[in-house]
Amino acid sequence: MAVRSVVTDPVFYALAVPAVILLGLGKGGFSGLGAASLPMIALTISPIQAAAILLPILIVQDVVGVWAFRRDWSGRAIVELLPGAIVGIVLGWLLAARVSVDAVMVALGGITVAFALQRIWVERRGTIAVASSAPSWLGAIFGIVSGFTSQIAHAGAPPFQMWVIPKRLDHLTFAGTAAIFFAAVNWIKVPAYWALGQFNHETLTTAGVLMPVAILSTFAGVKLIRRVSADRFYHAIYALMILVGLKLLWDGLA
Repeated sequence: MAVRSVVTDPVFYALAVPAVILLGLGKGGFSGLGAASLPMIALTISPIQAAAILLPILIVQDVVGVWAFRRDWSGRAIVELLPGAIVGIVLGWLLAARVSVDAVMVALGGITVAFALQRIWVERRGTIAVASSAPSWLGAIFGIVSGFTSQIAHAGAPPFQMWVIPKRLDHLTFAGTAAIFFAAVNWIKVPAYWALGQFNHETLTTAGVLMPVAILSTFAGVKLIRRVSADRFYHAIYALMILVGLKLLWDGLA
């Protein structure tokens, strides 16, 4: 799909505004909800251009999320994931012109749905596997996948969730860990997008137009997450993972 002007395109905004709201709610604590945003915007413009528009928005939303959860986060989880994420981002940058985004989305979608269903089955049986007993190098592998899918399609949340959810952090700590981890990941992605020549006047102007919606929706997510109990939070996350996984499967297969 050819790159074109989107700043005054009403069809673009009809999809971009809901997509940015989903991003904001995700950054406000409902991790993974924003994974559907890029596919939504890519219905009207190229996926590469859509990703470039979203990255500055994500970085601004990260500021709100990190500030809101600055006292609630797991340093251990971030240390386990972030080195691998850096490797994954570099791989995503190097393979951007060679990798099939559709294949990545299909694989990620299928794994995400299977993981969420497995978690629901395990917890209903009353036995919860604790990922903290797993070796740290395994966390680095999840980090690589998260960084790679984040670089390719801003879809790093499912691998992050697969590593962190079994630790059963309280829901605010989970949200804070996601906020800080992806704030770091998004800044690390900036040089790669810059090298690909994606930060032009059109991209940054469009991101600026959407920025107020991004900030307000992130604050809304922060307020909502603090009113949800831990059990309901994780049930909501599992439901979101299934929906996002199905959406990724649909987009990849379509």
